[in-house]
Amino acid sequence: MAHLLVIESWVGSMSRLLPRALGEGGHRFTFLTRDLHHYLRAAPADGPHPLLAAENILTVDTNDPAALLPYAERLHGLLGFDGVLSSCDYYLPRVAEVAHRLGLPGPRPEAVAAACRKDLTRRALAEAGVPGPAYALCADREQACAAAKAIGYPLVVKPVDLCAGMFVREVVDETELLVAMRALEAFPVNARGQRREPAVLLEELLTGPEVSVETVTADGVAHVVGITDKSIGGAPAFVETGHMFPAALEPAEAAAAADTAVAALAALGLEQVVAHTEIKLTPAGPRVIEVNPRPAGNRITELVRRVTGVDLAAAAVDVALGRRPDLAVHPTGVASAAIAFLVPGGGQAGLLHGFDGEEDVRRDPAVVELALAGPGREVRPATSNNEYLGHVMTADTGGAGARRAAERLLAGITPRYAAADRSAEPAAVPA
Repeated sequence: MAHLLVIESWVGSMSRLLPRALGEGGHRFTFLTRDLHHYLRAAPADGPHPLLAAENILTVDTNDPAALLPYAERLHGLLGFDGVLSSCDYYLPRVAEVAHRLGLPGPRPEAVAAACRKDLTRRALAEAGVPGPAYALCADREQACAAAKAIGYPLVVKPVDLCAGMFVREVVDETELLVAMRALEAFPVNARGQRREPAVLLEELLTGPEVSVETVTADGVAHVVGITDKSIGGAPAFVETGHMFPAALEPAEAAAAADTAVAALAALGLEQVVAHTEIKLTPAGPRVIEVNPRPAGNRITELVRRVTGVDLAAAAVDVALGRRPDLAVHPTGVASAAIAFLVPGGGQAGLLHGFDGEEDVRRDPAVVELALAGPGREVRPATSNNEYLGHVMTADTGGAGARRAAERLLAGITPRYAAADRSAEPAAVPA
């Protein structure tokens, strides 16, 4: 039985799957956080948050390396950890630093830091010749306006250090560019109290389908578990509205996407890590959007497990322990699995009361998972992946029909809520 140190987590999907994987693997874990109430507030209706099943729950300033690193070192001397991990992007660099400090398995801290900063990722990939969009890192509005003219509109404005598509916008002219930059400037601290890097990344707008490549790298070898497709909505934002695994691609197209993702991992020097690399399949070939050095979110790991039997959350535990995970595909009887998200559109705002059509959808035999927000939820039009009102997951035993089923079922659910004035509300922040 191994003992792992878990440093922070998202409070959604992976924060539930990770404790499950730890428990099913027969492992113990200690949970380290700066704000226990963050997880108490996110407890599911049927009991406490799964992270609170930790053998020890301890508090330290996880945002401050000068406090976290020596504290983790003292804990290691007392409790004896075998690995360190997190599911929260904002703490992945800290986890790598802690593992390095304690002499435990894990990717190089500088590689994780580069993967978690979009500008550093762009630079590393460009230097290695891994294809991506034209881009510019801009310190202020004057630089951004000049860079935008050089790249050419339309383009994409991105923060370098936020997640879930927050403040990522397509802009078509200088006016929209400046509006996007002002919105980002008004958000100087992320949801975990970390001060943000004020620089802005401008990128060429890529066209074509979007996919993600799910990989596990262990013992210096990158193993491609599979490719997930994505549907995107919410323009000018980029909100993920659904996924299907496996992506319905021609073999040559799938191979090119997989090779590009593996090349991106090598360019960043990412080893001993489960990764989720997002790629745009442009007419000129695959182009890397971003590399995430952790398992995919948005229940993608569950889609993969239902089709292949491979548990990426368990794989993340194994690589954190320095072990080679079992990535053999096992027959599950499922040919494709998909998820569709209920995304509030323009004009939808108010206090959620419930959903019409919920019971009919729940009775449909195609449903394998249905999750909907509870009454009292304050609703706003979606500008990132943080505003979902729920999701439906389906599985198809015969072919690639899971996406169609998920979208059909989602169309039968309509939120009921009362309009409210949200004009003074701040932007939603990730969980």
